[in-house]
Amino acid sequence: MTSGYAASAMTDPYVPDHGDTSFGVRHYSLGLAYKVVGNRLDGDARLTCVAHADLESITLDLAGLRVAKVWVRGRQVRHHHRRNRLEVPVSASRGEEFEVRVGYSGNPQPVRARHLGTAGWEELADGVIVAAQPHGAPTWFPCNDRPADKATYAVTVAAPQDYHVAMSGELTGRTRRGSTVEWTYEMTTPMATYLATCQIGRYVSRELSDRVVVVAPGDLSGPAYDASFGQQPAMMDFFEERFGDYPFDTYTCVVTDDDLEIPLESQSLSTFGRNFASEDWDAVRLVAHELAHQWFGNAVTLTEWKDIWLHEGFACYAEWLWSEQSGRRSAHECARHHHELLADLDQDLLLADPGPELMFDDRVYKRGALTLHALRTTVGDDAFFSVLRTWVADNTGGSVTTADFEALVEDVTGSPQGALLDAWLRELPLPDLPS
Repeated sequence: MTSGYAASAMTDPYVPDHGDTSFGVRHYSLGLAYKVVGNRLDGDARLTCVAHADLESITLDLAGLRVAKVWVRGRQVRHHHRRNRLEVPVSASRGEEFEVRVGYSGNPQPVRARHLGTAGWEELADGVIVAAQPHGAPTWFPCNDRPADKATYAVTVAAPQDYHVAMSGELTGRTRRGSTVEWTYEMTTPMATYLATCQIGRYVSRELSDRVVVVAPGDLSGPAYDASFGQQPAMMDFFEERFGDYPFDTYTCVVTDDDLEIPLESQSLSTFGRNFASEDWDAVRLVAHELAHQWFGNAVTLTEWKDIWLHEGFACYAEWLWSEQSGRRSAHECARHHHELLADLDQDLLLADPGPELMFDDRVYKRGALTLHALRTTVGDDAFFSVLRTWVADNTGGSVTTADFEALVEDVTGSPQGALLDAWLRELPLPDLPS
C-alpha cells in the first residue's frame, strides 16, 4: 500500500510539500460563501478522485483554514490536518474512483514559500484577489496541488449582492438569495489548481466582443483604457491566426480598483490593476502576454515547474509578435534588443531547469522567447507557426514537457533541431542569434 505522505515525496521539487502523485482529481465541485467584511470563507468541497496506486490514505493541500468534517464515499472519517497538509484515510485499488468531501472555514490569507514569495487568496481595499501561481490554490480550497493534475470544475460562490464575482470558466447561473447573490461557474476544459481563480469587487461587466469581457470599476475608461485593454479583441484575432483557435469559450479581463505590481494569469481570465490602463508599451505588452498564456500555460500546461519556459518564453514571444503586428518594433528587432541585454547579464541560468530561485527570473522569459525566435529564423515562418498551432491543438487540456516540444518540432519540420535547442535550453552561455 502507498500512503499520501510517501507519495508526496515524489512531487515537484520546485514546490515541495504540495501535491500527491498517488491519486488524481478528475472534478472539483465547490460550494463557497464569502463575507467581505471580516474576510470569512465557508466551503464545502467535493472531489471526484481516482487512485493511481493502491491506497491507504491520500494527502490534500489546504492552508490556513479549519477543517470541520471529512467524508469518503459519503461516510465521515477521521482526518489529520497539519502544516497545510490534510491526510485522509482512503482504501482504494489502483484505477478505482472515489469521492472525498471536505467541510471547512476560516479567514483565508496568502501563503509564503521560500524563493516563491506569497500567493493565494488576498484582500483588496474592497474585495478579493486570488493569485495562486505557483502554490496559492490551497488557501481557498482543498486540492491536489500539482500542475500536472488537471481537473474540471464547478464552483458556486455566495457573495454580498453589491459585489461582482468573476472566476475561471463560464458563468452558468446567478441567483439572488436575500442580501447575497450566488454565482456559479463551470470550467469544462481540464485546469491545473493554480490556474483556478476567484475575483470579487465592485465591478461592472463590459463586452468588448462576443468572446472578450472586461470586468472593472465603472469609471475606468478613456484613451489609456482603449490603448491597452481595448485592444484585446484585436489581439485575440491576431493570436488565433498565429496559434490556432482560442481554446476556451470566452476570455475575461478583470481590472481591480487597486494598483497591482504585476498582472495575474489564470485559466480563461487574467487580472490587472487599474495602473495597467496605459498607452505605455510596458502595459500594452503585458495585456498581450496574459492573453497569450491562454494558449501557452493554460490550455497547454507544464508537467513540472522546471519547464516554466514553455509558458513564459512563449507568452513573451507573443509580446514581440504583437509589437510587430501593432506597428512597433518587429519581432526580430525585439529579439536583437533583448539578446544584447541578456549578453551583459550573468550566464548562470539553465533554461530547461532554472531552479526554484530563478524560475520567475526575467531571463527565463527573454531567453525562452529568444529560443523560439532562433527556431523560427532557422526553420522559417510556415514551419514555425505550424509547430505552435499543432502544439496547442494536440495538447489542449493536457500537460507537457520540454522533450515533448522538441519531439514535435522534429516531427512537424521534418528535420532534427536538437543541436539548436540544446544550446539555448541546456547550456549556460548565450548562443548567437541567427540572422
